[in-house]
Amino acid sequence: MQSKILTFVGHSETGDKYRLTHKRISTGMNISYKWLKCYLSTDKTPEETAEILTSLGLEVGSIEEIETIKGGLKGLVIGHVLTCEKHPNADKLSKTTVDIGTGEILPIVCGAPNVAAGQKVVVATVGTTLYSGDESFQIKKAKIRGEVSEGMICAEDEIGIGASHDGIMVLPSETKTGMPAAEYFNVESDVILEVDLTPNRIDAASHIGVARDLAAALKATGINSEIKKPSVDDFHVDNNNFTVKVTVDDNKACSRYSGVTISGLKVQESPAWLKNRLRSIGMTPINNIVDVTNFVLHECGQPLHAFDGDKISGQHVIVKTLSEGTSFTTLDGKNRELSGDDLMICNEETGMCLAGVFGGIDSGVTEQTNKIFLESACFNPVYIRQTSRRHTLFTDASFRFERGTDPNNTLYALKRAALLIKELAGGNISSSIVDVYPEPVSDFEVTLSYTHIDSLIGKSIDRNLIKTILSALDIKILNEENDTLLVAVPPYRVDVQREADVIEEILRVYGYNNIEISSKVNSTIVYSPKPNQHQLRNTISDQLTAAGFIEIMCNSLTKAAYYEPLTTYPASQTVMPVNPLSSDLNGMRQTLLFGGLETIRHNRNRQNPDLKLFEIGNCQYLKGKDKSIQKSYKEEQHLALFMTGLKAPINWNTPAQKTSFADLKTEVENILIRLGIDKNIWHTQAIKEHDILADGLDYSQNETQLVTLGIVAPNLTKQFDIDEAVYFAEFNWDNMIKIASRQTVLFKELSKFPEVNRDLALLIDQNVTFADIEAVAIKTGKKLLKNISLFDVYEGEKLGAGKKSYAVSFTLQDTTKTLNDKQIDKIMKNLIAAFERELGAQLRG
Repeated sequence: MQSKILTFVGHSETGDKYRLTHKRISTGMNISYKWLKCYLSTDKTPEETAEILTSLGLEVGSIEEIETIKGGLKGLVIGHVLTCEKHPNADKLSKTTVDIGTGEILPIVCGAPNVAAGQKVVVATVGTTLYSGDESFQIKKAKIRGEVSEGMICAEDEIGIGASHDGIMVLPSETKTGMPAAEYFNVESDVILEVDLTPNRIDAASHIGVARDLAAALKATGINSEIKKPSVDDFHVDNNNFTVKVTVDDNKACSRYSGVTISGLKVQESPAWLKNRLRSIGMTPINNIVDVTNFVLHECGQPLHAFDGDKISGQHVIVKTLSEGTSFTTLDGKNRELSGDDLMICNEETGMCLAGVFGGIDSGVTEQTNKIFLESACFNPVYIRQTSRRHTLFTDASFRFERGTDPNNTLYALKRAALLIKELAGGNISSSIVDVYPEPVSDFEVTLSYTHIDSLIGKSIDRNLIKTILSALDIKILNEENDTLLVAVPPYRVDVQREADVIEEILRVYGYNNIEISSKVNSTIVYSPKPNQHQLRNTISDQLTAAGFIEIMCNSLTKAAYYEPLTTYPASQTVMPVNPLSSDLNGMRQTLLFGGLETIRHNRNRQNPDLKLFEIGNCQYLKGKDKSIQKSYKEEQHLALFMTGLKAPINWNTPAQKTSFADLKTEVENILIRLGIDKNIWHTQAIKEHDILADGLDYSQNETQLVTLGIVAPNLTKQFDIDEAVYFAEFNWDNMIKIASRQTVLFKELSKFPEVNRDLALLIDQNVTFADIEAVAIKTGKKLLKNISLFDVYEGEKLGAGKKSYAVSFTLQDTTKTLNDKQIDKIMKNLIAAFERELGAQLRG
């Protein structure tokens, strides 16, 4: 079901009436219960049908009772205009009397210029509710310019059966007076099931596709159900009066192209049954040719397109790309500049259609059309998706093509549509079918074993039932030998190509709810002194939430453009999906940073600026040059922390205090310590040049990188409209787990000998960091130095250019005896000497 903004009326690639600009197309699809039952005989109610479909993975989002015309034309009847005279008090109004078949003659004031005595018209009686979109109004008895009016003579747009408002509807003279309008216009009631399709289930994007799944589920429960596809056996060529040559220049972009011509037809209004089918699923009928292409699309899932035969110059259809920058006007009246990668359907002179997406303004079917070329093709999903996104055109056709249509369904859909057009529009099939299919697509052959089926499902299913389910899903059993089956999966199931996929299909139809929960638990008694990865993840998650952090989960797909200007995460290392969903989701993330910044922006825009967030997720990289080799790809698990805004909400005893780098550093080191990574084994290094962080630290052990933290570069926060400092840390979680698993947790008795604290004020160069001081101190103090901390930083003109002062506290302790003054003084002198020698530090008085 589509969501659009209404500005223009035209025809889509499938002929659907489109009102542009297009904004999005959802994966919700309307299925008519009455239409569905044309292909499957079932006594299941709509509610029962919805329950079965949901259990199959075709989740039904809503069930709605509808009528093909809103309101069902209740209160509207066929009337006979007995008299018509000019209104005495208004030049543009007429005063009429109308017989509505009840014996009562109604006085009605009418403003239509074409009203006249003797006409058969549609009358809305007093109390009738008329609908206009989402609005409605009720007909009341009224006085109009002094004359009584007890009803309304209606135009077609006023009762929802058309768009014309040129005047009232005038019906054939033989129409019976008093007949309910609902009976005359063949109004039907129906139940609509809104099916929410997942991206992999494009095979179910049609009524026959849904019926096929429903039949399989019924067969699994012992109900004999067979799909009844309309026969196309009557298809035959009437003459060869209008032949069209087809050339496909790029078989990669168009794997199959089928077409046929029909001449001598008449474009006119569709019959009631066809209009009702389309209206039931929310489509507006256009004409018999366009309506047939839309009907067949929603019947069997194959998009079609009809070209006006007189607009095909040279009687030659060419599937190709045009030069970069070529101008092409689409049905919405917009002049578009084509990309050199846009696949086009052309004649010998010009482009006629954006293949699989949208038609051209000069080649569509009009009321003057008397012959057509009918197209049924299979296009490469990547080409269609890129063209659709490039031109922001999202149609029923592109929705299906970009997810993968069945190349072996083009001929059936073509014949089905051709027979319907002959039936509804007359004419003759005037050429043999042209079918360009150089490399036929075969079924996917998959080997599966009953043992694996039982193992993955967790239950042994009757072998005959397994075969029944496979057969119901059009999966053929080619060979069975002992425990093994060789099966052939039809090409329209683009998501079923592995053994696990086939087993999932079996389980889906068998029913997840039919897998019993075991009454016993099987387990091995193994003592593991080290926590596993899940335990460690839960431990750190609990620690962070206790510290006020909120866990977020962002999409692994991200905007590849984020990485284009970076060297830390170069764009060349971004893993690009073959068939991206959109330009905003066209790459796999290399870092958790951008998802966090998007989350911060989202919250700040909703007056939630003070945030402490964390995420644990996978990041992907392309390490090699050959994208076809699995070893070229690498996946790592990362942990990210984000802090921004105030540390705590302001209240009467808590002044405003912004989050700082020190707060982030504390949280990072708490995580390292909680994982048992002793601070004596990690090494810190200041970040000097980094395109992600303006300032920060790198933590590592030997050559193993642990975590990078700092303040996000201002140019990045500005890019996300964040005007507050964002502090960010990203752990290589895989490395953290490896190191944590190697750490031995030992018990140490608290020493009974006292600690001693000494402070030093050191005058140092601006480029010297606390990490440098800490490293020198640890190396010099050895076992007696228990802790070192920075408690004051001062910078000022009195210190001299390029200088700063650090006030550092040292904690000393000997666990075997009490330190005396002589020992303490010796340690401090050694520290001072080391700072002077290695860092150029001076002791301040």
